[in-house]
Amino acid sequence: GMHYSGAPFQTFQQFPFLCRAMAEAPNLRLNFGLVLLPLHKPLDMAEQLAVIDVMSGGKVIFGVGLGYRDVEFLAFGTKQRERVKRFEENLEAIKRLWTEDQVDMVASHFELKGASAPTKPVQKPHPPIWIGANANPAIERAARIGDCWYVNPHNRMDTIIEQTGIYKRALDEVGKPFPDEFPARREVFVAKTREEAIRLCQPFLAEKYKAYHQWGQSKAMPEGDNDLGVEFEELIRDRFLLGSPDEVAEQMLTFHKATGINHLIMSVQWPGMPQTMVLDVLHMLAEEVFPKVRAG
Repeated sequence: GMHYSGAPFQTFQQFPFLCRAMAEAPNLRLNFGLVLLPLHKPLDMAEQLAVIDVMSGGKVIFGVGLGYRDVEFLAFGTKQRERVKRFEENLEAIKRLWTEDQVDMVASHFELKGASAPTKPVQKPHPPIWIGANANPAIERAARIGDCWYVNPHNRMDTIIEQTGIYKRALDEVGKPFPDEFPARREVFVAKTREEAIRLCQPFLAEKYKAYHQWGQSKAMPEGDNDLGVEFEELIRDRFLLGSPDEVAEQMLTFHKATGINHLIMSVQWPGMPQTMVLDVLHMLAEEVFPKVRAG
């Protein structure tokens, strides 16, 4: 992801990290999920991502979101009230820079006058654009201007199921088909039993969501599912994929059948979590969970 001023957490910024990962794992798709688009200028983003798409052989996923933290908007010289307009203008400009030789466009915070991104992406017409969204109006926006809605990890499953209906109706209104690739990010942890999984992951996962709540993430979520400050037992109810291998596999299959989501991006490591624990989870997912999901 892309957050700035994230103390006390230390996270690598995704542009240098994914470029390094690309060299280590050349078959990996590079999910820029999410670029906080209102903070940036479109010519810069268009050129950088096009070059990465070329260097990776067409592996870039362009995930974009609005952002919600004042500290970030102020540091980049803008305000939250300007974010939707800047987001839409930036995305339109980037699409044009990727597909046109020269672009003229006057927007609220930039002007393109005969501008170009001379290196074009390998993927045509451009890398897939996944739009992150929490609230219903943002989901409708994703249907209108994106290739798909990139489902967030914060909302409960019942909220996601309801919002999938909103997304489908919004697609129908603009005459677009349901996407072949429908992605979602989820927090995932697997252990021998559900009790053990919760015991092991709670200190790290709870701390992450405490920070989200303090940063104001809850305010960006839909009414009725907009409090990440609840007790951990309540927080994890119907929200994350946690439990034994059989339970997590069943949760993944149920999620898919209820929503059509067919690409899971799994967060399995949170601040302070020992690397040995992460590796245990990865092995258990690969060896015990994924075969059950494929079979299902």
